[in-house]
Amino acid sequence: MSKVIVITSGKGGVGKTTTAINLAAAMKYFGRDVLIIDGNLSTPNVGLHLNSPEVPINLNHVLRGKAEPFEAVYEHESGIKIMPSSLSVKELKRTRPERMKNFKKDFKKLSENIIVDSSAGLGYEAVCAIELADELIIVTNPEMPAVTDALKAVKIAEEMKKPVRGIIVTRVRKDGVELEPEVVKEMLEAPILGMVPEDMAVKKSVRSKGAVVQLHPKSNAARAYKEIAAKILNVPYDSNKDREGFFERFSDWLGLR
Repeated sequence: MSKVIVITSGKGGVGKTTTAINLAAAMKYFGRDVLIIDGNLSTPNVGLHLNSPEVPINLNHVLRGKAEPFEAVYEHESGIKIMPSSLSVKELKRTRPERMKNFKKDFKKLSENIIVDSSAGLGYEAVCAIELADELIIVTNPEMPAVTDALKAVKIAEEMKKPVRGIIVTRVRKDGVELEPEVVKEMLEAPILGMVPEDMAVKKSVRSKGAVVQLHPKSNAARAYKEIAAKILNVPYDSNKDREGFFERFSDWLGLR
């Protein structure tokens, strides 16, 4: 049975879109069919991240009744299916985000796993994306402002009776200053799905317009996203066996990869 997972945050800049893309790529790594829908209509970035910033038909056309959902689906070279949103301000003004929930059944026909990247914050547009969810994953950083805003997302989910699958903590440095996982878990009263380390491989993948799971599959961040996907899909994965070998690390150091 298809499931819609909405990725939200409560705060911008915490790695929500990066998480949506790489969670999808990790699911694909495990052989699952997956579609990312860019539910961030005001500032869409999924297409930019995956080298399809402008396409002939997008989610905005679907919401305006100008196209069928299947017409707005494109396949990235990684095998991930994506439904981008328009970068046009004119299109944004003509699009009603509350219509997203009306297409839930249609979206579920397109893939086994649907991941929706919601807009930043907890405004009207983000709430419209949350309405679409079967379950939510909340992304935060291990810092008090980000966790405080994530708590607001948890409370809104409770009010809307949407189950929170768990929390993904990104940009983890283990510097002795950031909040510990147990503190984040206690504050948000939700399980921690995974901790994604700060990793230069993520920035490299954004520059190369792909997922870190695809382009740097043995990096620390990629393995963290695979661990999270394995947990969600209930499939085995040994991160330690997937580590980079000496020659791979040496090639990275020399800039050969």
